[in-house]
Amino acid sequence: MEVAFTFCLGKTKTAAGQELALWWIGFLCALSLSMFLMAKAAERLPIGTVYPVWTGIGAVGAVLVGILFFNEHATFWRIFFITTLILSIIGLKVMG
Repeated sequence: MEVAFTFCLGKTKTAAGQELALWWIGFLCALSLSMFLMAKAAERLPIGTVYPVWTGIGAVGAVLVGILFFNEHATFWRIFFITTLILSIIGLKVMG
């Protein structure tokens, strides 16, 4: 859902009229479901693990959506830092 709401938000930049409204509705639905799922995860896992993993997935997803769908540059440093973020997320999950 993190990646879905990021994608919808990106699409609002070029849409107009009814299409724009639909992208905003998709954004709000995906965001709401994302928050709900994070809250469900927090019922069973420590919030100190849930929130960093949730935001990390969103950050990695946003960068990948930007590269794959919005023609953003995939430079060495972007890939390097996204990789370190992914490894950090995995570390938090394993240690949490």
